[in-house]
Amino acid sequence: MAAIPEYRALTPDALDALESAVREHRRVALVRRGTEYVVVAERLETADRDELLEGRLPMTGEVLAFRLRDLERFAVLP
Repeated sequence: MAAIPEYRALTPDALDALESAVREHRRVALVRRGTEYVVVAERLETADRDELLEGRLPMTGEVLAFRLRDLERFAVLP
């Protein structure tokens, strides 16, 4: 089994992975300010010169928005 790629910078490959996750409503594990979240990718959006990933928490259904520039690392889960 291949390793799950982890991204630490917003490279074109990283953005492609996020776009694919949104299209397929896949889970994304991400770390922001030392806290790890696992969300189902819902949408990528641009707001006030920031790119945002909106994700739904699987346990509560709450939608959270994460500024891409604030992410320390992330991985799209299979």
